[in-house]
Amino acid sequence: MTRQVSANSIEKMPRQVLIRDTLSGELRPLEPREPGRVGIYACGPTVYSRIHIGNARPYVIFILLRRLLDRLGYEPRLVVNVTDINDKIYAAAREAGAPSDRFAGEMIRAYVEDTDRLGLGRPDDEPVASETIPDIVALIEALIERGHAYESRGDVYFRVRSFHGYGKLSNRDPDEMDQGEEAGTESLKEDRLDFALWKARKADEDTGWASPWGEGRPGWHIECSAMAEKLLGTDFAIHGGGADLVFPHHENEIAQTEAARGVPLARLWMHNGMVQMAEEKMSKSVGNIFQLSEALDRYGPQAVVAYLISGHYRQPLEFSEQALTEAAARVERIRNFVLDLPDGVDGDEDEFVTSRREALLDALADDFNTPRALAALFELIAEGNRRQLTGARAALEEMLPLLGLESLLGPVDEIDPEAERLMEAREQARAGRDFRRADQIRDELSSRGYQVRDTPEGPRLVRRSG
Repeated sequence: MTRQVSANSIEKMPRQVLIRDTLSGELRPLEPREPGRVGIYACGPTVYSRIHIGNARPYVIFILLRRLLDRLGYEPRLVVNVTDINDKIYAAAREAGAPSDRFAGEMIRAYVEDTDRLGLGRPDDEPVASETIPDIVALIEALIERGHAYESRGDVYFRVRSFHGYGKLSNRDPDEMDQGEEAGTESLKEDRLDFALWKARKADEDTGWASPWGEGRPGWHIECSAMAEKLLGTDFAIHGGGADLVFPHHENEIAQTEAARGVPLARLWMHNGMVQMAEEKMSKSVGNIFQLSEALDRYGPQAVVAYLISGHYRQPLEFSEQALTEAAARVERIRNFVLDLPDGVDGDEDEFVTSRREALLDALADDFNTPRALAALFELIAEGNRRQLTGARAALEEMLPLLGLESLLGPVDEIDPEAERLMEAREQARAGRDFRRADQIRDELSSRGYQVRDTPEGPRLVRRSG
């Protein structure tokens, strides 16, 4: 029996969603704590400068993962935190000559502005560390009570060797681990492996919060454990972030929550590869960054999103201006196909359209394989350029939002009056066989960000994607 597929929507059919779990190393099915309800926590930025294009990769991936789960009939809740208390923020604020809280607030606004420009919407929750202090303190108190943490002259440290599963996420030998810059003061620790949960306020720090151990502020790792638990509880479905967070950040989150609560923090751990320039990751501390705002200005949001999903999320993604230019060309190909599609063609959906729409969903459900999903999309476009495909427009209305490219479907941006005037002048020049003048006007329109496309209904101005 042939299953009937609606031409108006992708069916919310049961589909097994598989994720490559960093903790087990296995491809595992999504099995939420509560059937149908999927909690996702993804580590967001530490706001000591504007974010770069590499920081945008997890933002895009987890926003689109939420869209997929929603389309498949789940009830996803995406939490992406903002770290606004951190050693790097104090240092950057001092260099800028600004109070650290005001500086962090300015960087949060810039982060929201930049990510808003991607056109993908916001996460369901965006907690900040400075507004989660009571929850952080309560979690630290639970760790002390259970013998997994200790106070030392106003600092509080996690006793790493008290947690027997330590190292299971990163598969490292604890004796060979370096906790990094957030580890705290060596002389105050029982063991060099221990890391700071709370830090006493230093003379050069202009903010502090009251605690049972004196005025101070939280360590980086405890912030995320507390924010995740506050909004999603424990044992939630998916914890994600960049691969650079596996150790020490996520390793320490696991230790803190399991030691304090006796249950896992998350069921699946999902890590995206870094955006790299040559052989090194893009990093604000290294200085080899390409700001997201600059990429958006130069290439447009659709091209940036298309670039960020062009490789499998788990693999590193090489950054180059050529890669962004190629992404812009792919976007233009999609846009042109959409513009050429006829409206309201009657008839049953073409079987090829159905197969490519299903292939896209299957690819995304299989460890969020965006390259395979894009391949299904471009197979539909290639076939549609050879023959008329009934139902192609309705299918694209379902497929493109799952890839973050739904803006290519909507009405073209409002054309400014001067561009309209230039197009009319070009048509007059062509009618008068003044082709040199017509070409000059075309070039001027291009410099303004427009191209002229000849359609059966006459010439049409289209804003370029880049």
